[in-house]
Amino acid sequence: MFLGTHHPRLDDKGRLFLPAKYREELAEGLVITKGQERCLYVFPVEEFQRITEALRTAPVTAKAVRDYSRVLFASASDEVADKQGRITVPQALREYASLRRDCVVIGANTRLEIWAADAWSAYLADQEQAFADLSEEVLPGIL
Repeated sequence: MFLGTHHPRLDDKGRLFLPAKYREELAEGLVITKGQERCLYVFPVEEFQRITEALRTAPVTAKAVRDYSRVLFASASDEVADKQGRITVPQALREYASLRRDCVVIGANTRLEIWAADAWSAYLADQEQAFADLSEEVLPGIL
């Protein structure tokens, strides 16, 4: 499970330090791809394989499945962290997420998300009240 908020910087070569607490879990490799709201999703290989299987069994006749699969897989890049715990974020993905220098890496349960720092701040400002308002609807009787 991935939790927390981290503030790494992207270097001039497009490399990003993974949060130290997750390096071991991601040591065997990971997949970076486009996510919603212009962030990037970072999946452990095993989790990405689970998603692949779910999409494999989804009906190819459904246009939404075809569209989602095309973008997800076409933009995916498999990476292995170097000895310092850095991964290279491909240029096309950096452009998609508007990543420059200051980034935010958040834990999102089964994946990490990489955000441009300003985009994350704006998203969080918009969503914090909605988060408070939705707790009963999303998790009834739990919180």
